[in-house]
Amino acid sequence: MENIILLSILVLGGIALIASVILYFVSQKFAVEEDTRVAEIENFLPQANCGACGKAGCHDFAVACVAADAKTFSNLFCPVGGVAVMKKIADRLGYQAAAQEPSIAVLRCNGTCLNAPAKIVYDGIDSCKIAAGISIGQSGCPNGCLRLGDCVKACKFGALSINPQTGFPVVDEEKCTSCGVCVKTCPRGLFEIRPKGRNGKRVYVACRNTQKGALARKNCAVACIGCMKCTKINPEIKVADNLSYIPASVSADQYGEALVKACPTGAIVCTGKQTPEEKNND
Repeated sequence: MENIILLSILVLGGIALIASVILYFVSQKFAVEEDTRVAEIENFLPQANCGACGKAGCHDFAVACVAADAKTFSNLFCPVGGVAVMKKIADRLGYQAAAQEPSIAVLRCNGTCLNAPAKIVYDGIDSCKIAAGISIGQSGCPNGCLRLGDCVKACKFGALSINPQTGFPVVDEEKCTSCGVCVKTCPRGLFEIRPKGRNGKRVYVACRNTQKGALARKNCAVACIGCMKCTKINPEIKVADNLSYIPASVSADQYGEALVKACPTGAIVCTGKQTPEEKNND
């Protein structure tokens, strides 16, 4: 019996040894040597592996950069590293880095606990994703922020935090890399990546409520009611499903203050500092 067991062990060991030798020679014969520039470029990258560039991670992005030609390289961009990192990569590869306007995550909702007081008690798991599937939300708005902070937990850069007074997530402009993780995480699609704008000035509709005016205002004091007053100021602005949308192409410097004043509910937000021209007009 012992001889049979010993023989079995020797046979299995021999098979394993032969298989490993075969695998070694096959791997050597068909090995593909990676371009040494890949490792160099990967070292330039922030190692966030967030996928904001559209690739699986920093290594995959580095491989794509090396494989690209001058034309396709211009379509590659690392939002976390920004222009400075892309310039390093372009210099190493002998390409020209494409100009990119700095961007930031914007929360298109202002249904804070002050503007949209709680009407429903949610007593479930502390997760926006789960709450979105079983509850309309504390504010009663079917499109508003659920205030449970999935976006804060998902942000790898500490750029999001919950304001204890409003119960709402706040974007730290100094830390936000516009990686887009919050966009993917929010079950109600409330985040959007938009250009930072000159002096940090941006104008947008901080509302995603598609309910009709009276019902939208019942749930939130600053809900968009689709009145279309903003469209008269700039024809690029469109209203669909009772909701206005201001594209990033609409200049906050030129139209921001006028749009804020025209909005009867306060759904339009204009952030950032006044430009010298605006100060002179005050």
